Formats: sequence, C-alpha cells, structure tokens
Amino acid sequence: MTPGEIARWEVLTHARYSVHSTVKTDAWVALLSEDPEAASIEFLRHPGGGLEYATQRALNRDEGNKRFLRRLLETHLRAYSPEVYDAANHHLTATASKREQFCHGGGYEAAKARDQKFRADLGEQKRALVEEDRRYVRMLAERDPGTQVRFAAAYAVREGATDDDLTDFFAWGWAQGARLDIETFREEMLRQNRQWQLTITQLIVDAEAAEKAAREIEGEAGKEARDRAAAAWRKVGTEVSPVRSKWEEARDFAQRQAETWHAILLAAQQAAQNPNWKAIIDPAKTVEGDWTDNRSLSGENVEYWESLLRKALEGEQRIKNPS
Repeated sequence: MTPGEIARWEVLTHARYSVHSTVKTDAWVALLSEDPEAASIEFLRHPGGGLEYATQRALNRDEGNKRFLRRLLETHLRAYSPEVYDAANHHLTATASKREQFCHGGGYEAAKARDQKFRADLGEQKRALVEEDRRYVRMLAERDPGTQVRFAAAYAVREGATDDDLTDFFAWGWAQGARLDIETFREEMLRQNRQWQLTITQLIVDAEAAEKAAREIEGEAGKEARDRAAAAWRKVGTEVSPVRSKWEEARDFAQRQAETWHAILLAAQQAAQNPNWKAIIDPAKTVEGDWTDNRSLSGENVEYWESLLRKALEGEQRIKNPS
C-alpha cells in the first residue's frame, strides 16, 4: 500500500469508530475531498494536522460537557430533580461519547421530562403555589440583575405558562440561570482582562524604554525625547483609566448581585415550609457566596489597575520634573 492508501485507511477507521464526533466529522471531510489520500495524509500530520485539531476540539467539548454536568449537580437538588441529578452524577464518570449523548443527544431533556412528571405526580409543589409566588417571579423577570435569571423567570410566567413551568423554575431553573450568570460574568471579565493586560504591558515597556532613552540624550534632542517619554506614560494612563472604571463597574454589579441573593436567601428561609421556596435555599447560599467572590475578584483588580494608573502618573511627572 502507498503512504496515501495507508493514511486513507487510518482516517476511515477514525471516521467510523472514533468516540469523538468532531474527529468523525473532520475525517469524513478528508475522505470525501477531491484528493482523499493527500487529505488523509494532511489530516494525520503531527503536529498541527486535522486529527490533532479535531481531537483538541473534542476534548474541549467534553470538558464543556463535564462542566455542564457539574452545573446540573449544583443547581438540581436530588429531592426535587432526582432523574437529572442521578444522570448527571452517573455521566460525569461515563465515557466521553455517553456524556455527549446525554448532554446533546436528548438524554438531559428526557431526564428533565421525567423529573417534571415526578413533581407533578407528587403534587405538593403545585399545591403550594400561591399568587405571591407568581408575582415574585414576574418581578424577577423584570428587575433581576442577572440576564439568565430574567430569561428563566420570564419563561416561567410567559403567556400560556403552566404551573409545571413555575415549579420547574423554583426546582432548578432559577438556580441554573444564576449559575450561568456567574460563569458569564467571570469568563467575560477575565477574557477582557487578558486583552487589556496585553495592551498595557506593551505600553509600559514602551514608556520605560522611552524614559531610559530620554535620560541618555541632552540638548534639544533630549527635550524632544523627554516629551516623547512623557507622552508614552500619559498614553499608559489614558488606557488604564477606563479599565479601572470597568472593574469598578464589575465590583458594583457583583455587590448588587450578592445583596440580591442574600435577600432571596432570607425570603426562602422565611418561606421554608413551602417546598418551592425550600428548593432554592441551598442554591441561594452558594450563589451569594459566588457573587461575593466575584466582588473580591473585581475589587482586587480595581486596586491593581489603580496601581498602574499611579505608575503612569508618576512616570509622567518624573519626566516633567526630573530631580
């Protein structure tokens, strides 16, 4: 067999038997190309070939599936959602393909439907619903700080919603929306911070280099060099200031969320005899703690970026007023 034929056979094996859907899909793309042997060789190339890339994507997807399962365990209490809870717990240690099937192939939806039937058959959540519960959820749909909580609440009280929709919200929808809001906040802030850091780090390097050069030049050329160095430090400050403001906004938002969830916890504890409110007590404690952590994260970054702003101002003043 030629190298191309060998590669083609191996890729066909991946296409038929890989446990990763991303690998299967990309393998079939190679096999169905105009030159499948050349495409197969390229697919198997290491490093940087299609198999490596597809496998990495699959691993990332599987990590996402595991994260989803852990989120289910955090937001679905076994007392109210036994099917989802047990299935999530089981699939955390199952194979990647079984996790994929549960998370994206209908398994989760089926477990969720069984839990809804379980709660309906039990009946106590529906019997415990009162108009005040609906009013509270409508208020959340309009005013809760979290986007995902607002979406979940709005769905629970939408036109045509049933009592099952409302009990689902208390049983798991509220907590799951809160978890998504927490993750979105943290991921987005850290993602933006990575970009800000890359920009500012280079600007500081440039400013320090400009300041060093200015010290080594005298006369008219030295004055121009000092002006450039002062401008470089000023640019650092100009870029840092809005970043600090962004973190201040994030800190204030996290504080508002922590206060919101503390109020929810108190309301749930006061209504603990109601099984719907009882279901949110433990998640509320966790969510309040997570938003407190997000507030700390934001506060620490406010201080960090404030220190960079001081560094920029001191650098500019040092150039303008040399000792």
